[in-house]
Amino acid sequence: MRRIAPIIVVIFFFSSCSRMVDRKAIEREVFETEKAFEAMAAEKGIAEAFSFFSAENGVIKRQNDTLITGKEDIYRYYDNERMKRAIVQWTPDAIEVSDDGSMASTYGKYLWRIPNDRGDTTEYRGVFHTVWKKQPNEKWRYLWD
Repeated sequence: MRRIAPIIVVIFFFSSCSRMVDRKAIEREVFETEKAFEAMAAEKGIAEAFSFFSAENGVIKRQNDTLITGKEDIYRYYDNERMKRAIVQWTPDAIEVSDDGSMASTYGKYLWRIPNDRGDTTEYRGVFHTVWKKQPNEKWRYLWD
């Protein structure tokens, strides 16, 4: 028993070290993912970006508590003429990382600018909250937006 106790302590120490995460590095990864998401929305369109950065079972909540679930339905939700003219900008003000580094949440301010057929633009401002999960391929994808 005296020989086993030190071995157990060493195993516990190294197994707990393997669970330690570099929160600052993960916060940078998630921030960069948010900014890549925003850039894709500007370059390739909102439908493409929201679908691409969604996990397979991602969910977005929109007006009147409507929930849209899954990459394909998210793409279809945004794939319309109004959204093709829209511009969206956001930046996270805060990023929180789970203890094991596999999930994160962000929140911050957003601005949507949506021109109508007459050329007038309506602006919508608010606060977003996104829940991110690191995928098996090491990419961050949102579960909730």
